[in-house]
Amino acid sequence: MNAIAGIGRGRAGTERGFYLGATLVFLALVAWVFARTFYLKLWFGTPALPVLLHVHGAVMSGWVALLAAQSGLVAAHRVQWHRRLGVFGACWAVLVVVMGSVTTVHAAAREVGSASPSAPMFVAIMGLELLQMLFFATFVALAILWRRRTDIHKRLMLMTIACMLPSVLSRLPVSFMSNGVILLGLDAFIIGCIVIDALRNRRIHPALAWAGGAFIAAFQIAFFAFQTPAFIGFGTALVR
Repeated sequence: MNAIAGIGRGRAGTERGFYLGATLVFLALVAWVFARTFYLKLWFGTPALPVLLHVHGAVMSGWVALLAAQSGLVAAHRVQWHRRLGVFGACWAVLVVVMGSVTTVHAAAREVGSASPSAPMFVAIMGLELLQMLFFATFVALAILWRRRTDIHKRLMLMTIACMLPSVLSRLPVSFMSNGVILLGLDAFIIGCIVIDALRNRRIHPALAWAGGAFIAAFQIAFFAFQTPAFIGFGTALVR
């Protein structure tokens, strides 16, 4: 019995390490991508940002840091602290959805209002980012609803990373970045999480499979649908 219990504790510890590792890697990726344009912009002398983007960046950064902190608390067996911070996190998630939506709509409206040649692209991006915020809000809401089912809760929270990942990948400071690479990176992250989770637990967890699968399918379809003249016309009329 002691040996079996030890194996169980070992698997639990490895799982906590996986979630902590995933959030820390994402935190590092965000720090790298936005270092020149946001976090260290004074050091690099990049152009000034409007107040809205400063607030947006602070809110989104706060969520990523909070996600890493929550994973760290679980890994450190500070479950009570994790739950207390979760109340604050739920409120912060509302800010993420509000600021994410307001910022992308404002950007599209600005380009459409100035008759910019880039307006159609910004309208398509607006559609995608609103879809990301919709899935983000859904995953967080369901994670809160099933907060006592830790197996579901932690997997849904992991998928909130996927909701932010396209916006991060699209801004990677590398020369080979393209739409195909963004889609490939998103799919690789979600499928990788599902595969690693399945190999560790010897089964595919329904929450992770349904959440990840739904987001992949929706984002892939929307990626092409939101670039059609029909959607561009609809989106332009909305923000005009």
